[in-house]
Formats: sequence, structure tokens, C-alpha cells
Amino acid sequence: MLQDRSEIRDIYNEIRPRIEARMEEFQGIWEEKDPHRIFKELVFCLFTPQSKARICWETVEELVEKDLLLDGCKEDISDNICRVRFRHNKAGYVVELREKFGPPERTQKLIERLEELPDNKARRRWLVDDIKGMGYKEGSHYLRNIGSGKDLAILDRHILKNLEKFGVIEDIPKSITPAKYLEIEKRMADFAVDIDIPLSHLDFVLWYKETGDIFK
Repeated sequence: MLQDRSEIRDIYNEIRPRIEARMEEFQGIWEEKDPHRIFKELVFCLFTPQSKARICWETVEELVEKDLLLDGCKEDISDNICRVRFRHNKAGYVVELREKFGPPERTQKLIERLEELPDNKARRRWLVDDIKGMGYKEGSHYLRNIGSGKDLAILDRHILKNLEKFGVIEDIPKSITPAKYLEIEKRMADFAVDIDIPLSHLDFVLWYKETGDIFK
């Protein structure tokens, strides 16, 4: 049996001020163009696949405190991200990412490149093509977290589970190709219109419904 969609509206009415405050914070990151924060958010999103978001952010902060995020070798980074799944691969991603976009000068080039692209979907496509470990979900998450992805869906397991429950998708796909991602994103965007909740707010609502938390 499909769940009652009014439940989502009730949750949204309850937490809307908190969502709006978080979206303002993200927008401020994009307006300030702080290269260090923009780089940290990129590393955070690379850490998140199959790992808990709060643990990933705490891990990024620990790398900063230990001067490893910008200066640590792959082995030292790997040794200090034990709570993140696939830590050896992700440590390698950080080193490669730092060589491309490490703050501040190279991160400025990243910002300039994002500004050159015509829209958020083009920005996401470029991120996915150019950064190892970056998929559509991570690209959407990153752009949203730096205030530049309000029209993108973050299709993590919590979101997909609820899209199935509310009849937006028939089932949760075992794997998501780029074409399938765009198809589900379109369905979620239409669903957001139907229930009168901005797409950029809806993933917070569905995530809160599953976890009782509003984070990143």
C-alpha cells in the first residue's frame, strides 16, 4: 500500500524553517567563493558513498585539524579515514583531487569552470566526467552543498526508498545508470511539483523522515 502523501507535507511544515536556514548557509558558500570550504565539501561528497554523512564530515574536519587534507600522503590519509568505507580508494581520490583543485589557486580554477558552464546539469556532467569517484549522486550533493544545485536530485538510498513508498518509482533499481538517474530525477521533480515542495527541500524532508535528522 502506498503511503499517504499528506505525511510529507506535515513533516515539511514542521521542519521548513530549518531547511531554509540550511539552504541559506549553502548559498552563502557559493556567494563567498571560499576555496577552502568549497574544496572541503568536494572531499566530503567523495567520502559519502556507502558511508554515513556525519561520519564523513567529521572525518574531513579531522584531516584538516591534522594538516592532512592538503598535505598528507595517500597512506597517511587512508590511515586517518578508517570510518569511511573504501578508505584506500578514497584516499587516492583525495590526492588526485588535490593535484587538480587543491586550495586556493587551483580551487579558484574549479570555481571559474563551474561558473562558465550554462546550468547545474552541465556542471554536474562535467564533475562526473572530470573527477574520479564522482557519480551523479555525489555531483548533485556537492553542487547543492555549495549553493549551486537547487534543481538537482540527490538519489541516495533514503530518497529512493521513499520514492518507492510514495509510488514515484515502481522499485529501487539494483544499479543506476546515468540515463536511469535522469529518469528518476525527472520523476522526483514532478512529484515535488505535485506536493508543492521545492525539489531542493524535498530530499531534506525524505531524509528527515528516515533518519530524524537534517544535516548536509
